[in-house]
Amino acid sequence: MFPLDTLDRLARAHLTEVRRRARSRPDAGYTTETIVVTALLAVLGLTVVGIIVAKVTAKANGIDLGG
Repeated sequence: MFPLDTLDRLARAHLTEVRRRARSRPDAGYTTETIVVTALLAVLGLTVVGIIVAKVTAKANGIDLGG
């Protein structure tokens, strides 16, 4: 088993490396932003399709077939 000071040094080294990598990526938040925008566009698209389907269905039900 590792002594606690060795474990502490390893954890700090890992944290330093993670922070360094995060700073070196200029697009570090881009993926989350893309997911949120894509989700909003998908919801908007489904809403529009739902409205169109409802209007077409209402119009089709209003057709008099003379029978």
